[in-house]
Amino acid sequence: MKTWELGTLDLRPHAPQILSSTDDARAITIEIPAGESMQDHQVHERAWVTVIEGDVEITTAAGERVSGGPGLFVEFDPRERHALHARSRTRILLLLTPWPGEGHPGAMTLEAKRRAREAAAEHDAARSDPAG
Repeated sequence: MKTWELGTLDLRPHAPQILSSTDDARAITIEIPAGESMQDHQVHERAWVTVIEGDVEITTAAGERVSGGPGLFVEFDPRERHALHARSRTRILLLLTPWPGEGHPGAMTLEAKRRAREAAAEHDAARSDPAG
């Protein structure tokens, strides 16, 4: 058995702390300073967010919105776009499963990673070419 006292973890803003990571799931705690946000983003995995401390507003790309404090529990589908805004200093617990999710760079073969890097470099070159 492993245990954590979530309310007393020594967290630093913008420095996610991985509590546990297995072949099945990953548990992460994050502190977000008051007034700051985790801008619109998505993860490859199903994500569950629990507010440990603070007050948040969470929005989705579909226009859904929820606000709450400690005890708020939110589930996102894999690749569901969302944003989280901290109304006060906020600490959250993030659970991701399966870990790593389909398409996550950690789940890619070395060859797939090489192809992805090459495609990204080609995309960046095309965007910076004024004639392209």
